[in-house]
Amino acid sequence: MDAMKVVVLSDTHAPRRWKSCPPRVAEHLRDADVILHGGDVCTAAVLTELAGYAPVHAVLGNNDGPDVAAWGAPETLEIELAGLRIGMIHDSGPADGRTARMRRRFPNADLVVFGHSHIPMDRTGDGLRIFNPGSPTDRRRQPHGTLGLLSISGGRLESADIVPVS
Repeated sequence: MDAMKVVVLSDTHAPRRWKSCPPRVAEHLRDADVILHGGDVCTAAVLTELAGYAPVHAVLGNNDGPDVAAWGAPETLEIELAGLRIGMIHDSGPADGRTARMRRRFPNADLVVFGHSHIPMDRTGDGLRIFNPGSPTDRRRQPHGTLGLLSISGGRLESADIVPVS
């Protein structure tokens, strides 16, 4: 079986930061099997736009309104992609104790995807891998806007990359 390609986004902050899908983001979305969004979409129209590329799973961020919830984004989500168990939450809390806290919150997860900080992160601890793709449109103090690319096959995370898009 071919590996599943997953594009991970977070903190797109439309329409202030995301007027429409940036070309360098769209390049990655075109061959995505699934898109994960870690919250702070800000308008459900972004999720609808993303769904034109591939199926979308999203969670609510602290800046998301009722339209994003109505679209179907819950506060937390647990899904399985190609046998890999993934937990999703927008705000994973303070850096201290994060992996242990996420292990308690998602006891069966192999990977937890989150956002909120706009700081890309790929870390393993407490038997759990945590992954924040950063933001493609609101880099704050980061050198680049970023997104995440996951390759999943046979219940394994084959690769996880943070890719600059601005």
